[in-house]
Amino acid sequence: MILTNLKAVILDMDGTLIDSMGIWQEIDKQFFAEYQLIPPENLSNQVSKMSMQEWAEYFIKNFHIPSTESQIIQKIEKMAFDYYNKIIPMKPYVLEFLDFLDAHNLPYGIATASYRSSAYAVLSRLGIKDRMQFIMTAENLKNSAMFHNASAFLHSTPEQTLIVEDSLHYIQIGKTYNFKTAVVYDKFTPSDDWETAKQISDIYGNNLQEIMLKLQNYL
Repeated sequence: MILTNLKAVILDMDGTLIDSMGIWQEIDKQFFAEYQLIPPENLSNQVSKMSMQEWAEYFIKNFHIPSTESQIIQKIEKMAFDYYNKIIPMKPYVLEFLDFLDAHNLPYGIATASYRSSAYAVLSRLGIKDRMQFIMTAENLKNSAMFHNASAFLHSTPEQTLIVEDSLHYIQIGKTYNFKTAVVYDKFTPSDDWETAKQISDIYGNNLQEIMLKLQNYL
């Protein structure tokens, strides 16, 4: 694959900029414990491909949670907020990667499936919120619509826009709509997903430093 004529970058947050994927396993356990239930294995990976409304409906239908979709969404938002506001750390080389994008005049922003409250809290605490051109969250749009709106905001086409992600699901969506993609490793990514993501992405790396070094060849 050739990464030429890049004009903008869309950044994922969870698992890419912040080390948060393991936290969701803890949140699942807390949530289900309130109903004397044990979450099934790999639940976090399953619901990561769903919108908020979809996974709330999934919980009600499959686990008979005695709450409305709205109540479930709000409950989990409150559980997540404390982790994002106080605990979750930045992943390695994030600041260096943002400096690299700035040095090459590549505007960037965030498209994340996380809650807006959580995203603003963690990015503010880590001191990088104001560096973003935009922060699109799960409440805005979903999947391809989010990516298309992000690239339009950055005044670039999909072919001129690089998506940096740790998730195979969102890498696949990006490739479907002709975005350039870079997949970065996260220890919570299933090994099969990681291998597939490496095969279909334009570039891949074990961390953002490796992504940066590979991008240098095209800028």
